[in-house]
Amino acid sequence: MSRRRGLMTNHFKEELAKDLGFYDTVKDEGWGAIKANEAGNMVKRAVEIAQMHLANDKNKS
Repeated sequence: MSRRRGLMTNHFKEELAKDLGFYDTVKDEGWGAIKANEAGNMVKRAVEIAQMHLANDKNKS
């Protein structure tokens, strides 16, 4: 089975990591070095941002 391609750009993931305070770990050791709860927080924040964008788009229509 092939690995699924990521939906988030590297730039977006890096910005999330900076906002959540673990970008230094990513920069120094790579994405494999982050903790599971950090990855979960990153996904949670990405979903929040997506929902805000959808709500803003809906309000503009």
